[in-house]
Amino acid sequence: MKIGLIQYNPEWEDKLKNQEKLNYLLSQEKREESILIFPEMTLTGFTMKASSFAEALNGESFNYFSSVAEKNNAHVFAGIIESAGSQFYNSLLHIDPKGKLKSVYRKIHPFSYSTEDKHYLKGKETVITNLNDWNIGLSICYDLRFPELYRYYGKARTELIIVIANWPDTRIEHWRTLLKARAIENQCYVAGVNRVGNDPKLKYNGCSSLFDPMGKEIISSSDKETILTADININYVKEVRAKLPFLNDITLI
Repeated sequence: MKIGLIQYNPEWEDKLKNQEKLNYLLSQEKREESILIFPEMTLTGFTMKASSFAEALNGESFNYFSSVAEKNNAHVFAGIIESAGSQFYNSLLHIDPKGKLKSVYRKIHPFSYSTEDKHYLKGKETVITNLNDWNIGLSICYDLRFPELYRYYGKARTELIIVIANWPDTRIEHWRTLLKARAIENQCYVAGVNRVGNDPKLKYNGCSSLFDPMGKEIISSSDKETILTADININYVKEVRAKLPFLNDITLI
């Protein structure tokens, strides 16, 4: 199965311009990916203005990504600011190739260092979505620092874990190291999609990456807008787990 990681430089808090940027990036060549993954808060950047940009699950951003999924005949994973009544969440949507919403993950660990926890509620549920025979665990940015979430996904035998992010360059080695660790300890593919460019406070250099179940980095890129593509094989996950059955010995204390 072919996977695509969309690394780009979003215009700050400008959904329309970002739709235009992504349309251009996606149109540069014929798309053949089964999965397209976009960064955290894809169309706004990592804004704390939740009330200004939040949307219902059938809002503008969903409609845009639904059209992307249909046009490219791909499963789309993208970040939005979700409104649920008067409450706001940093959310990750899974939209199928028919443009239908399949799963919603709400970020469990808001980034308190940047006051995200003051503007967004914590999600309360892990989410494993599926795509054909693949079980896919969903997560967002700061979640990556908390292995307990990923051990749940490992114990549930997910074959792919997705992490969408706005992870700054000053801590990018943490990003790379933790992605690799999550792949090794859970014996699965881990796809991490980060942005590039600047927002009003921070600089981002991407380093979107895909690691295999043995911790080998398959693709990675820094400091440019690009779509990284690679093939992933569910049988390889099964082979690694059969040869090295470490997950059978998990004891959650």
